[in-house]
Amino acid sequence: MKKIAFFDTKAYDKYWFDKINAGRYDIHYFENKLTADTASLAKGCDGVCAFVNDTIDRQAVETLVSEGVKVLAMRCAGYSNVDFKAAYGKLHVVRVPAYSPYAVAEHAFGLLLTVNRKLHRAYNRTRDFNFSIVGLTGIDLRGKTIGIIGTGKIGEAMIDIAKGFGMRVVAYDLYPKKDADFEYLPLDELLKQSDVISLHCPLSDSTYHILDRAAFQKMKDGVFIINTSRGALVETEALLEALNAKKVRGAGLDVYEEEGDLFFEDYSGEIIQDDLLALLVSRPNVVLTAHQAFLTEEALSNIAETTLGNLDDFFAGKPLKNEVCYYCHGPKKEGCKRGDQARCF
Repeated sequence: MKKIAFFDTKAYDKYWFDKINAGRYDIHYFENKLTADTASLAKGCDGVCAFVNDTIDRQAVETLVSEGVKVLAMRCAGYSNVDFKAAYGKLHVVRVPAYSPYAVAEHAFGLLLTVNRKLHRAYNRTRDFNFSIVGLTGIDLRGKTIGIIGTGKIGEAMIDIAKGFGMRVVAYDLYPKKDADFEYLPLDELLKQSDVISLHCPLSDSTYHILDRAAFQKMKDGVFIINTSRGALVETEALLEALNAKKVRGAGLDVYEEEGDLFFEDYSGEIIQDDLLALLVSRPNVVLTAHQAFLTEEALSNIAETTLGNLDDFFAGKPLKNEVCYYCHGPKKEGCKRGDQARCF
């Protein structure tokens, strides 16, 4: 039986992986995040399962490989935390490209509804038997323009929800879909026209701080910002400045660019040494959740099934349809030596 080291384990991970695994792998669960310092815990294991906030840098990769690990199974869609240059030729990297786009899109729209109609503030008031509704005014979303940055499966699910609310949809993507039933715009034009901007693109060199100071200056006054993708898509200091200037009416965030050492853990009894995060949380027009957009029973089940299926394919010598290609990373590039179903190396 193959042994798998499972890092950054939470109770819901263990429940669903044990349920789907049903004894076909010997899974060793660790609460530690996978880093260069903890990679040695995988000694004697054939594979490793990691998550979005693990730090899989060159040193971590080299340690994993020296301990005999041959495959890194990311139980998430993102992989910007993996050093692929170090992994290429030594460690295959597979991922879960889609677990439940509906879960993430529904959470994103929930954030929009909450920050617009100030549901978080209303809830806190009524808990204290304060039934005043002064200061809780929102806007109608019907007829407003929502700009979707990234039109993959999650972006498309968000578009469907927005259309159900009677919103006008415009979109931006480096790889536009053919025959889309919504309008693509250049990024600058999307920024100018949108009443709501929702981020659904992966993090890469081209999307890092895609919403920076210059981008905020191009937006309408009173725009809503929604981010359920990756924290570093938004320049946090620029967002705070835009909130202070009332350029941004409100922000719904499920991610934060410096979340790696904070999210998924309980620090309620400690003083957080992150002034930018403290400022965000203190804003009455910011709703921050801790990277939970994916967290539905359906998504957790799909994550476990796909991750274990990726491992099955690897150990059986089958093509790895969910392998992240070192050469391409995104859509297949001209000159890539990997076939449609072949392995990266």
